[in-house]
Amino acid sequence: MPVTLRRATHKSHFIALPLWLVLFCTATTALAASTQDYPTKPIRIVTSGVGGGNDFAARLIAPGLTNALKQQVIVDNRPTVIIAAEIVARAAADGYVILFSGSPLWISPLMQKVSYDTSRDYSPISMVVSTPNVVATHPTLVVNSIRELIALAKAKPGAINGAGGSSGSTPHLALELFNAMAGVNIVRIAFKSSGPAVASLVSGEVNLMFATAGSVAPHVKSGRLKALAVTSAKPSALFPGLPTVSESGVPGYESSSPFGIFGPAKLPANIVNRLQQETARVLASPDIKERFLEAGVETFGTPPDQLAAMVKSEVIKLGKVIRDAGIKEN
Repeated sequence: MPVTLRRATHKSHFIALPLWLVLFCTATTALAASTQDYPTKPIRIVTSGVGGGNDFAARLIAPGLTNALKQQVIVDNRPTVIIAAEIVARAAADGYVILFSGSPLWISPLMQKVSYDTSRDYSPISMVVSTPNVVATHPTLVVNSIRELIALAKAKPGAINGAGGSSGSTPHLALELFNAMAGVNIVRIAFKSSGPAVASLVSGEVNLMFATAGSVAPHVKSGRLKALAVTSAKPSALFPGLPTVSESGVPGYESSSPFGIFGPAKLPANIVNRLQQETARVLASPDIKERFLEAGVETFGTPPDQLAAMVKSEVIKLGKVIRDAGIKEN
């Protein structure tokens, strides 16, 4: 039914507005008011299990966000990234339940069926941190550069092996990407996690690994492993002086382990911007930067569009690697 509103003029008359328009305007006004006051209650950062990389990073930034937002920011751990992702995909788009995740969020759907759509069900907020991989070899592998590694791999196809971590992990995909782009066949040796893979590399059971920087840095410093190159697009402050794979014989090669914050789909822009800006401020703190650096992690705090572009690029690039190599979830 129409609702009649009186407009005050020198001549009194009435304007009839549809009820749906009145209700829409009322709801829009209420939503704008609620988002302007954000936040008014505690915020949950949903992530994967205690002790992992997601948990470490989320817990490191949560106190700073608590201080900045004047509301408690709580880390809510779930058994897997997929479970955490499903919770946030179903959450209200009000900024009180957000997701902290690394690449499994967008890589897992390329290898198995999941209930969420990475491109549809989330609002990118910020790429928080990233860690490059390091091409680390056991000293018994007689190569000292990426070019020498490629030459040896081509001279002896299938003779060199590499610890690949679990199926679809960053070390695994970095190795497969290298094989594809360098035109070699380094044989992947599967491990359930990176810990046993690094131990196997240090003992000499495997020849090399595209390992996360923090996991091999102490062994490189002690001389138990050799570092040939970093896998990031640019040289890394984590390994000063170490060249990139791209500039060492495989142009365009890039692989890393990025972590970002995502909200549910259709999160209001002012909430996205507030969370991104406060996250960037927390990450700019010298103490936080140093603590991440000690763990082999570089800080970023990018705008939302950069996180979205990174995820899209990763899905295209690694999706091809996964299809070509026939990689499936373990």
